[in-house]
Amino acid sequence: MRHERTPTLSELMESFFRSRLAAQRRASPKTIASYRDAMKLLLRYASEKKGKQPSRLSLEDIGRETILGFLDYLEAERGNCIRTRNARLAAIRSFFQHVAYLDPASLGTVQRVLGIQSKKVAKKSVEYLTKEELDLLLTAPERGTPRGRRDYVLLLFLSQTGARVSEAVGVNARDIRFDRPCQVLLHGKGDKDRVVPLEKALVENLRTFCAESGVDIKADVPVFRNARGQRMTRFGVIYILKKAIEKIALLNPEIARRSISPHTLRHTNAMHLLHSGVDQVTIRDWLGHSELETTDHYTVINMDMKFRALEKCGISEMGTIRFKPEDKLLEMLDKL
Repeated sequence: MRHERTPTLSELMESFFRSRLAAQRRASPKTIASYRDAMKLLLRYASEKKGKQPSRLSLEDIGRETILGFLDYLEAERGNCIRTRNARLAAIRSFFQHVAYLDPASLGTVQRVLGIQSKKVAKKSVEYLTKEELDLLLTAPERGTPRGRRDYVLLLFLSQTGARVSEAVGVNARDIRFDRPCQVLLHGKGDKDRVVPLEKALVENLRTFCAESGVDIKADVPVFRNARGQRMTRFGVIYILKKAIEKIALLNPEIARRSISPHTLRHTNAMHLLHSGVDQVTIRDWLGHSELETTDHYTVINMDMKFRALEKCGISEMGTIRFKPEDKLLEMLDKL
């Protein structure tokens, strides 16, 4: 009787990345890179614990007990937060689900790994700006200069669209519809695009800004550019917001003590939508969240809204080290 050969760990890994993720699921390059990094870390950890080269490890060598130790290692020794720990576990679980399909004989090992639970993350109150604070922030850029006008339009765009920084700097002129219905096409995470409506004042500011900065509104060119005429980077946006916060801190010292980031403007947009009575499903789609639960925390953080609801009823990682691949399995992962 002929028996099929059990696939090696290297073969399972290669099949997972090249066939499952890239070909079948058409995962984005960022997702593949994230999963690859998780598996590389696990292989290096298991290699040290088992005293074997990564390419000589078996599936059993990265079983439940090894993975539990690896997850503890991420938090205790690498200083990873729970979210990062859970993200690494999600990558590992996805790999083992693929193994279950390719190697039914390993089902016992697979089931024990899939039984590992994610850690619960304590919900933190969301940092956002009130309307008065946002209005004050928008006074910071020197609108008498081209750079100041760019900074103003950028901050206005972030706060009114709820775009992530990567989405905002990724906007090209042709992504914006200046005629009614005015809207912008945002290129979100995981190659998921979405359309967000634009308010009239923002559209007029964008039109004027593009005209004075020489941007053809029908061209596939970046809207927000740095002093060298290149697409603005995430760090450039962070710097612009930092300088704006420093300036308005003279008028509102309390705001300087808070952790205000570009993502705060995204939260601000969500909260202003919520204040206006927009439902959670619409906010989820507006922000590009894949799960409704991601939007839940916006509904539990504003005490004023809770009181209004009652009145209506009559009654809120350590630094990354870059390793040179000295192992065939790690070399394969590095080439992805």
